[in-house]
Amino acid sequence: MTNALELAGEVARVADRKQADDIVILDLRGISSVADFFVICSGTSKPHLRAIRDEVKEQVRASHDRVPRSVDGKADSQWTILDYGDVMVHVFHPERREFFSLEALWSDAPRVQWQASPAA
Repeated sequence: MTNALELAGEVARVADRKQADDIVILDLRGISSVADFFVICSGTSKPHLRAIRDEVKEQVRASHDRVPRSVDGKADSQWTILDYGDVMVHVFHPERREFFSLEALWSDAPRVQWQASPAA
């Protein structure tokens, strides 16, 4: 079974391959009981938000045999959350991301460095 840090890194790489913007991993261990990690990223349009969400779901299922416990929000809401228990994935439209400002809300959470996949 994949640990939470590995899963968060994989989610970030999948989002990066779908050209998500401003991808951030926050380490919430010891800070919150909500999840161990948040992966936060932005998409530029409703189709882009859907594409990121769908690709994350598909690749995590294929690579790690995991499906989200729940999926909340739709592209129309400009914020979708994929809840994998220990990792929560937030896919935002930039304006909605700025409004909710999760990075500021969780400013005491360290940011995790992650490595993008090499270009194909």
